[in-house]
Parts: sequence; structure tokens; C-alpha cells
Amino acid sequence: MFKTQRLRSLCFGALLAVLVTGCTGPGGPRVSPTTLTGKVMVGYQGWFNAEGDGARRGYNHWTANRAQPAPGNVRVDLWPDLSEFPAAERFPTKLQHADGTPAEVFSSYRRPTVIRHFAWMEEHGIDGVFLQRFISSLARGTSLAVNNAVLENVRAGAKRHGRVYALMYDLSGLRPGQADVLINDWKKLLRDTRLTSDPAYLRHHGKPLIALWGCGFHSEDDKPRPSLDDWRKIITFLKEDKVSGGLAIMLGVPSQWRTQTRDAIADPVLLELIALADVVSPWTPGRYRTPEAATTHAATVWQPDIAWVRQLQIDFLPVVFPGFSWHNLKGGPLDDIPRLQGRFFWSQIVAAKRAGAEMLYVAMFDEVDEGTAIFKVTNTPPVGDGARFVTYEGLPSDHYLRLTGLAGKVIRGELPATDEMPLPVLTPTTP
Repeated sequence: MFKTQRLRSLCFGALLAVLVTGCTGPGGPRVSPTTLTGKVMVGYQGWFNAEGDGARRGYNHWTANRAQPAPGNVRVDLWPDLSEFPAAERFPTKLQHADGTPAEVFSSYRRPTVIRHFAWMEEHGIDGVFLQRFISSLARGTSLAVNNAVLENVRAGAKRHGRVYALMYDLSGLRPGQADVLINDWKKLLRDTRLTSDPAYLRHHGKPLIALWGCGFHSEDDKPRPSLDDWRKIITFLKEDKVSGGLAIMLGVPSQWRTQTRDAIADPVLLELIALADVVSPWTPGRYRTPEAATTHAATVWQPDIAWVRQLQIDFLPVVFPGFSWHNLKGGPLDDIPRLQGRFFWSQIVAAKRAGAEMLYVAMFDEVDEGTAIFKVTNTPPVGDGARFVTYEGLPSDHYLRLTGLAGKVIRGELPATDEMPLPVLTPTTP
């Protein structure tokens, strides 16, 4: 029975490959949905709302209380560049730019905005997204509806611009014994949307790929976490799911999963669960802070990680990030992990390739909350009344989109993995 299902999955994957070969989107070739290998995927939060967007969630994620952004209540450290956005996609705040123009934000609930983001991906050669689906939001009717709407926006963007996507469940809010929350959500989602039959939905090893994030993290805040028994139940169900024909599993784990130190729990069952996965992806944002430390991490952690998983024929998906800052969100230092005009980001890309990586996950596309976004942000954010933001250091707003597209060429061997960035970095202008 298993062999028959696998054969059907492989045949479907081959058919998809035939369908996409030679096809193009509005601006170039469509990305093949048949494998994760050779791709650079970006995390897509899609959690931003604004009053008047129709979602009834206020300014979700822009401010701590969902009120209109104003001095003192903003919770993002990067400000989006909305210069390409029409009026229907811009929402007012009580902040101003230095030239006196009003500062505005966007909403992920508006489909044209999400489609615009995918247009940027196509323009810069970025393969696709892992769309985040937070388990903690599934119990609330309004947030669940918004999550589902953003999923449909992503599907529309991927279709129009020839990108791929896969769902990533974040299980960090799942309480012990609640594995059925995810299982039931997946069943309903598959029944209502036929998600895995979408030609743009990413497959791997002949099966639809689903990402599960948060397995085996050591809890420093004493918050309840799903047990490893919960993880086993979820993984087993998804791999054997009869409706989808069985899924390929990408498991998001701590950076020190193999040694079970620092951010990872010390339990041999964790390694048993990882052995069930098709792809393992250790979480690294915040685990190193300089290009030199990133290079050392790749040599001392990623290389032996890759050797371990290859013995079990598991693929390795390293995570890279451009920088980090959560001053307005958590009160930490502004520009806590500096971007260095992209040098920090590029050092990780090169280190991943040298360590043997054949795929890459960039965290994140639109994460302005923690300052890890790669999409277009402005170098002239709001000012006054104590407002403080990180910028792209005067560099073009698409600088990190371009670097991410070039990262794909490095991973596929189309560009050499050299320490020098392939983009010229000019002396930044003062905002």
C-alpha cells in the first residue's frame, strides 16, 4: 500500500514538473513546485492589519493595543516603504516622516498588497514562502478567519507571479495534550481548500510539504509546551494522512538539537522525532551576532548537523536572517544585531553553501516586529516624540530582496560562494 501511494505521489510530482516547464508568469519563468532542493524560501507572517481593512482587528501587530499607531505605542522596528502602494492599500497613523508627510502602514488582509509582495519576489528571483499559521490563533473566530483569508491571498499571489508556497504551523502556543487542535485544523483546511492539489503548493520527495515549527525547544519562561508525545502524534498523522496521500515533513528545531544543549531539551526522543522528518531546519536567529560568528557556527554546528541527517537521508534547511532589533516590541537595544549593509546576511548565505546546504530558509520576508524583514522598508521612518527605527542604512529599499534572490543562485551553484557581496555597496546616505 505504501509503495502504491508513493508511486502515485511521484507520478503527480512528475506531472507538475511537466506542467511548469517552460511556463512563465508575468515577469519570468515559474518556479517548479516539485522539490525544496535548490530553493530559497522566505518566511511570510502575513499578520498585519489596520483599521478599515475589513478584518476587524484594528492595527494588529503594528501596535501593542491594536490602536492607531502613535508616539509611544508602536511595536515595530522597521517602517515599510509604501511608495508603490495606491491609496486603497495605505492606512493612516498619527506619526509623521521628517518632511511632514503622514506615516502610513499596510494590511496583509488586502489581497492586492500580498500580490504586490509576490511581485517583488518574482522580480528578484525569490522562489516562494512558508506561510506562518500560528496554532494559538486557531481558537478565535476572527483571527482564524483572517488567517484563512491571508492564505487565499498568498495562493493568489503565488499563482499570479509563478512562486511556490507551503504552510508552516508554529506550534509554540500549543498546550500539552492538544495535538488534535492542529490535526483537526489541517483536516478542515484540506477539506475546504484542497490546498495540496494547488499547482503552486510546494512538494518534496513526491509529497506535499508541510512545515512544523517549534519541536524540542528548551523553555526558559515556564510556558507550557506541546509534549514530545504530542509531536509524535502530529507527525505520524500527517505522514499517514489518507486524504493528502501522506505529507513530507519539515521540522523546525532548536539550533543545538543534535547535542541537546542550550536552546534544546535534553531528551533522546527528540532525535527519534527528527529521524521521522524529511527535512530538518534548525532555528538560528539570535544564535550568533557577527559575520565571523556565523562562519564559525556553520563550520562547528551546521557541518556536523548535515553529516548526521544525511546518514538518515534527511535534508537540511539552514535558517539565515539579515539582522535583529526589537526595541519597540520588547525594549531591547535598537539595531541589536546590525545588518552591516548586508554583510551579516551574506556571510550566512556563503557559510551555509560551504557547509553543504542545498536549500535555504530566510527569516523573514515581512517581520518588521523583530527587525528581520527583507522586503522594502524606508530609510526615512517616522520621527519625533521619541520614535526610533532601524533603516537599511541609506541603501536601496530592495537591497535585501536582491541579496535573497542572489542567495538562490549561490545555493544552486549558479554563483560562486564568495565572501564579497555581489552587489555594490555605496556609501550610505544620511536619511
